Formats: sequence, C-alpha cells, structure tokens
Amino acid sequence: MRPRARARTRTRVRALALTAATVLAAPLLAAPAAAADRAPLSGDGPRTGFEETDGARWTSQPEEQKFLAAVDRAHDDVRIDRIGSTKQNRPLQLVRIGAERSTANTVLLICSQHGNEPSGREACLSTTRDLAAADDARTRALREHTTFLIVPTANPDGRAADTRGNSDGVDINRDHIALKTAEGRAMATVIRDERPDVIYDLHEYGATPPYYDKDLFDLWPRNLNVADGVHSEAQTLSGKYVRPAAEAHGHSTGTYGIWTDPVTGEPIKQTAGDGQERILRNASGLKHAVGLLIESRVDALTEQEKADEAFNNRRRVTSQLDALGGLLAYADERAGQIGAATTAARAEGLADQGPVYTGGADNDPAEPAETIPDPPCAYTLDAAQYAEVGDELKLHGIKAETTADGALVPVRQSMRALVPLLLDERAPYHLTQARPFKGC
Repeated sequence: MRPRARARTRTRVRALALTAATVLAAPLLAAPAAAADRAPLSGDGPRTGFEETDGARWTSQPEEQKFLAAVDRAHDDVRIDRIGSTKQNRPLQLVRIGAERSTANTVLLICSQHGNEPSGREACLSTTRDLAAADDARTRALREHTTFLIVPTANPDGRAADTRGNSDGVDINRDHIALKTAEGRAMATVIRDERPDVIYDLHEYGATPPYYDKDLFDLWPRNLNVADGVHSEAQTLSGKYVRPAAEAHGHSTGTYGIWTDPVTGEPIKQTAGDGQERILRNASGLKHAVGLLIESRVDALTEQEKADEAFNNRRRVTSQLDALGGLLAYADERAGQIGAATTAARAEGLADQGPVYTGGADNDPAEPAETIPDPPCAYTLDAAQYAEVGDELKLHGIKAETTADGALVPVRQSMRALVPLLLDERAPYHLTQARPFKGC
C-alpha cells in the first residue's frame, strides 16, 4: 500500500499542482507506436442510426436492438445477453466478444450511464461491430487473449428521455455502493461474475472556457484504498495510451475535474473527480479493476460545429473512438502487466493488513478522522440488517457467514477495504451501521 499522509501538509491548490505536475507530464513521454498509430477500427456490416444519418441524430433504442442482433448473427464469437430490465422494461444488455479462456484478461466498456451523454454509446456500438468484424492479424490476436464485454446503453430509460438520470431521476453513477437501481445492480452483477481487469466508463461534459475546455478529459480511481498496482496501471492507461492516442488525432486532453490557468496550464481549482466510492471510476478500483473515466466535450468547438449539429455530433463520437484506440493498444501491449496487477490486488485483501480510508483521495490525503487504522476482523449484522442489505453484499461479491441471529462479515477477503466502506458507520455511504466484531 502506497504511503499516505494522515494530515494535509500543504494548501489545496499546492496539492493539486504537485499531483498535476506528476501525472500530466506522462503524455509528454514517447507514446507507444500502437497507441499513436492505431486508427479507430472500421469494417463492413450493419450501421447504426447515427451512422445512417451521418450524425444528424442519435441511434434509437429499436435501431440499437436491430443493430446488435445483426452483429450477433454475423459473428460466431459474439454473444449478447440480457442482464436486466429497467423500470420501463427496456433491456440492459451485455455484449461479449473474443476469448472465453480462463486465462484471458477481460475489458469491460460501460457506455452512457448518463442518458443525455450519447457520444460514448455511439462509439461503443460501432466498436462492437468493428472489433467483431476486423480480420487483421493484430486484432485477431487481441481477441484471442482478451475478452471484451460491452454494455452499450447502461441507462436505456435515460437515453430514451435524454436525461442524466434513469426513469426515477436517479444518477446511476452514484449508485455503485447502494445498488438501489436496476441499472446499478445489473452492472454490479457483471463486475462480480466476470471480474473484469479493465473498466472503461464513457461520458460527456459541458465546458467552462477558458479554464476547463479540453476535447477529452479522463481520470483514474482516486480512492485511497485502491491497490498500488491497479492505481499505477490506471494512470498508465491514461497517460501513456488514451491521451497520446487522442492527441495523435488532434484532440486536446486533460484531467477530469481540474481547472487550469489558460496561460500557465497550472491547476487552480478542483470541481469534481474525488475519491468517493459510490462512483464507478472508484468502485472499479476497489473491485480490483483498472478503471478509467473518459469525458468528451459536448460544446461546439468551431463556427462550423455551431452551425451544423451533425458536425458537432460527429466530432464528439470521433474523439471517443480515437481514445478507444488507446484502450485497445493498452489491452494488447500490457496484457501481462494488467493481469499481474489485478491478480495481486485480488490477493492483497486476504493478508488483512493496513488501514482503510473512508475519505481523501490520491491528491488529497485522508484526515485522521477519515482513517480506520486497525479495522476489526469482522462486522456483525442482526437479522433485520442482514435481511435489508444481504442482497447488496452478494451483488458486491462480499462473503458473509449466516449466524443464528444474523450474519458475520469477515474483513479478511479479497475486497477487504470494501467491507468497512459498506458497513462501518464512519464510511459516508455505508449500507447499514454494523457492529465491529473483535473475537475472530
């Protein structure tokens, strides 16, 4: 576990400056040739509604179903499963492409958690077709050692209504701890059962010129409980693959949530991108996946984009596709390092050592009150508590032992840090206030 100060020893802006100086320097390094040179995949096959109209409108839900069914029929190594249903009975679907060997790495794309952010969904749909159809030697080899899982539309009701939240108005990207939504539960089930090594989460954002207006922002898991190797790999994915791939195609990049001085480029304020565990980017890391959030700019960049909405839409989708080229290069070139990092992280919790942090981030040291220096060996739940949260624990993959009057949840398990975050009263998003148990 990487060392972390227990008190803030510098001002907030100073901490941001040091972090940004370290992380943002990474794209200045020579990009791997594959990351810089790999163009978005392209191939023959069915076309999305977005493609058919040259970006004049987004793909409808019926068009998505027709498109995915055509891809499924055309390729033997593609499988599409229904993993849930929304409140309005729209399907939540998972596409599987490539290797199914137990030794394969797994890359999961989560697309359009926010229904009014459609460009990532369009990139995921066309990538589904192109990844399945591409017949070049390198892509065939990539499919042989990597399983690709794609949730093309993680929030179908929100997409149909063009709203950020689902049909109940819930932001499902704030539901990766409580798991109260059908959408959040479906994604948790996929993560539990498939144990992805990489989770790539596609979004869009509104710019605030001149301080916050890059073509693409990204961010890794900042939660302090993420294993060192996974945290490092996520920064590598960002700094040496995704950003260089986007920049090679002319897109500007930056760190999500950090405003910068337009003259010096120095960070001046953080407005988002903290370490809270209920966001998928951080939940991914807590579940030992190399997580990355990617955000494309919605606002028009040029007079042509202002005059032609389709032109703006195409740029938004193209920027996502260019960044996805970096993800594919990363999965190809660092397969061994990815597998080693996630395997080590999954074993780390079994050692049951070190503090657990209920706050802070990798650029914001935890306060003493946000640190559990010596977690109990287990937490106990009475019967009513276990009836209330037992399903959520199972969806998270947390093991519990039933007792005569409830359940005992050991801390010594693969996702060790997640146990206190779910059950300790000091954790800001805990499911229930469990009782620490010291008698193990």
